[in-house]
Amino acid sequence: MESSSNIKKIEKLQPDWKNWLPTWGLLAPSGIWLLMLLVLPTLIILELSLVPDIRPGNLVNPSGLGNYIRIFEPLYLKVIFNSLFLAFGTTIITLILGFPVAYWIALIVPKRWQNLLLLAFVLPLWTSSLLRSYAWITILRPTGLLNSILASFGLPAVNILNSNSAVLIGMSYSLLPYMVLILYASLEKLDKQLLEAAADLGANPVQTFWKVTVPQVLPGIAAGSLLVFITGLGDFIDPELLGGASSMTAARLVYNQFLGASQNWGFGSALSMALILMVSIAISFVIKFDQTK
Repeated sequence: MESSSNIKKIEKLQPDWKNWLPTWGLLAPSGIWLLMLLVLPTLIILELSLVPDIRPGNLVNPSGLGNYIRIFEPLYLKVIFNSLFLAFGTTIITLILGFPVAYWIALIVPKRWQNLLLLAFVLPLWTSSLLRSYAWITILRPTGLLNSILASFGLPAVNILNSNSAVLIGMSYSLLPYMVLILYASLEKLDKQLLEAAADLGANPVQTFWKVTVPQVLPGIAAGSLLVFITGLGDFIDPELLGGASSMTAARLVYNQFLGASQNWGFGSALSMALILMVSIAISFVIKFDQTK
């Protein structure tokens, strides 16, 4: 009897492969996809980042952190800070512009019109981001639509093309629908009874907004801000077309190292790993924020 009970205990400790196999079978396609197209390329970039002045066809021989030390030169730090400024600025602009729109669609518009309005709002995403950037060039250039409207009112012309201002406009326009969609999904779940209770207790609209609405949709705000920040940090098209030479970003610098005239894959890989690190830090902050709630 004792031996049979011991056998049963051993069987319980052994993994139940019949239950594990279906789980692994479901995870295998996505796992292989991530391994081949995310993990392995990242490891290759990490290896290249340790090779100084490597070009296509050169022997890969990792030999130090010289490429990472080079990132801290004033010229490249300025580029990284400019990228962070544009990504952070775009996040703030889209949050300020997107929250009222998402609030209006989720809480004020009748249910039968919500899906149609959301579809209309994300309609620009159906076109190429390249075409959207060229459209902004047409609007912002010295002889473009914006200055034509200003001239018709007798106002002086503005020249914001090939500047950070133009990049912020283009990136905010491109990423605003993503912010609105995420905020809408969060606001749609808002407990309206809490809003009514706050009003019954004498809270004015401003107090209700900050003390009732915002705390309930903080996860949506964090998720939307993270998505916009990460996408803005890696955006290449808007800074390239709207920023010109005066608005260099980390993504453009990486492109120049791999496909430009300099052809320094090692330094480009180090910059890529630095961007990955910044994105990872941003994600960790959001995860930590969710855990503390």
